[in-house]
Amino acid sequence: MENAAALPFALRHVWIVLALPLLSFVLNGLWTCRKKESWSGPISTVLAGANWIFGTLCVWQWWKASAGLPGRSMVPWSFDWLTFGQLGTFRPLTAGIGALLDPISAMMVFVVATIAFFVHVYSIGYMREDPARGRFFPLLSLFAFAMLGLVLATNVFQMYVFWELVGVSSYQLIGFWYHKPSAVAASKKAFIVTRFADAFFLLGIVVLAWVVRSFDFSVLNSAAAAEALLRPVSFGFFEAPALPVAAALVFAGGWGKSAMFPLHIWLPDAMEGPTPVSSIIHSATMVVAGVFLSARMFPLFSAVPSVMGLIAFVGAFTAAFAAVVAIAQQDIKRILAFSTLSQIGYMLFALGAAAVCGGGVLVAGYSASMFHVFTHAFFKCLLFLVAGSVIHVAGNNMLSCMGGLRTKMPLTYLSALAATLAISGIPPFSGFWSKDEIVASAFQAGHPVLGTVGLLVGALTAFYMFRFFFLIFHGEARSDRSHAHEDRWMTFPIVCLAIPSLCAGILAKPLFESAFRPRLLPWVQAVEGTHAAFVPVAATLLALLGAVAAWFLYCGPKADVARALDAEHRPAWYRLVYRKFCIDEIWLFVVRRILFERVAAPIKWFDRKIVDGAMNLVGKSVVLAGWCVNALQNGSLATALAFAAGGFILVWLLAGNLFP
Repeated sequence: MENAAALPFALRHVWIVLALPLLSFVLNGLWTCRKKESWSGPISTVLAGANWIFGTLCVWQWWKASAGLPGRSMVPWSFDWLTFGQLGTFRPLTAGIGALLDPISAMMVFVVATIAFFVHVYSIGYMREDPARGRFFPLLSLFAFAMLGLVLATNVFQMYVFWELVGVSSYQLIGFWYHKPSAVAASKKAFIVTRFADAFFLLGIVVLAWVVRSFDFSVLNSAAAAEALLRPVSFGFFEAPALPVAAALVFAGGWGKSAMFPLHIWLPDAMEGPTPVSSIIHSATMVVAGVFLSARMFPLFSAVPSVMGLIAFVGAFTAAFAAVVAIAQQDIKRILAFSTLSQIGYMLFALGAAAVCGGGVLVAGYSASMFHVFTHAFFKCLLFLVAGSVIHVAGNNMLSCMGGLRTKMPLTYLSALAATLAISGIPPFSGFWSKDEIVASAFQAGHPVLGTVGLLVGALTAFYMFRFFFLIFHGEARSDRSHAHEDRWMTFPIVCLAIPSLCAGILAKPLFESAFRPRLLPWVQAVEGTHAAFVPVAATLLALLGAVAAWFLYCGPKADVARALDAEHRPAWYRLVYRKFCIDEIWLFVVRRILFERVAAPIKWFDRKIVDGAMNLVGKSVVLAGWCVNALQNGSLATALAFAAGGFILVWLLAGNLFP
């Protein structure tokens, strides 16, 4: 812990960043949701605003106080929480709770606190008529508390605790409208899939702690830890270096949380929750947790080329797959859900592609990934809030019920245009600066295939996002718009978030270039790579091509909107894309027909008939023996003499056989 007396006020009391959302959850959950339901939203919003201000102050004071520190890293607040006893010759393990402030955690604190505040403001208008709004705001505060605890974690044990709390709170929020069977199914799917991945994360933590004897990131990301993990370790059935095994297991946790292919199936269904939930999950919190975990462990991962290659492949494939699927979707929230999958894929493949062909690590790939986390948070949150406003007006999620909203919702229209330009990578909007850095880092690291995938996905992104934009706001209205208007509570955060969507990229670029560099391991060579000057021009031209194609097909004078929205009468390949390549059906077949019927059913039979049967037999035998003993103890002298005589005869016979 840093010298507390020498630190500014906000850094000395950084725990307040966690205390305010926790206070909101406790206060609203125990009192206002029962006594004064209408107060729940204002109280949560005020506390979220105070947390945003205090969190921003913490980040500012950290920036000034950390200038001379290695990696700008400090732990201004921490205490020991759990101590695991000594095992054999191993020293005890201590898990603490604290606040680690470095470039990526400080960035995430600012982003999470900002997004949480604007989502709270938006929710006042969105949930105004919902009879369960008193239950909604405490859960939203709990989610913010869990995410802030995750990004501030000083050790992997603390991260895992808050990681699971994020999962629990997201389960509650996705299934918030529990009277809808689809919402219940979506929340269960999200919980089960992410818990499946989290089991691997937990195993990775066990391996790391077993070998290194520490949970702290400062120890796990050190040269000594990597050296210890590279020594062969027995895993019972095989012997191998612990480092690649532990790194792959830890990454598997982020794989599921960030919904990378093929564990992406839970994220589109998570749209069953209220739109503010979709916004906060998709923009800067839950799905980015996997990217944050990979970035936090990046110094250790960078020593394992195979894991870096896995991260790059999974990210690039998910980015391309999700972009293709988004082209054909009709539900506007599902379009944005697959857009999130694609953008998260960008972030991950930037981290993985940082492994330079021929050895070394390109630190620009790391900073590009974190830069895109920052810019993506604002324009994706804005897009989901726009979708919520549009759904409020249209009364439906489907593009077939929209169109012609430009004149009815002018501020929402302009804000949506800014976010669409940003996510498409059109200069000078924010997405242009971060996405081009990702693509350029792939080429610089000697991965032309990954770089080409990034360029093509950028063109697809512009196409499906302008399709989204044109079919909502342009053309003829496809349903009644006589009562359409903009709600002030919902429009205010939309307009505010349009500002960083416009300029966050160009303003923050110098900070990310100077500060966002990981502390690499001593033997890992950090390289700069070759310059890829063609990337901005190529990316911009491809994005413009995608936007023009969307205009021609969905907004131009020759556009056939009715045919474009009729997925059932399109070619077979289009229907396949619309059905998301039947991945959900494949998972359903695997789970039901193979896991449940072929694996779980025999195990269930064995458990019921053999294991339970054996225990039931033992129990019934004991009961029968007790009944027999009870029957003998009836107080009858004749019965006692009869059994005594029988016992004497039995002993005599046995004695005669044993001792002839």
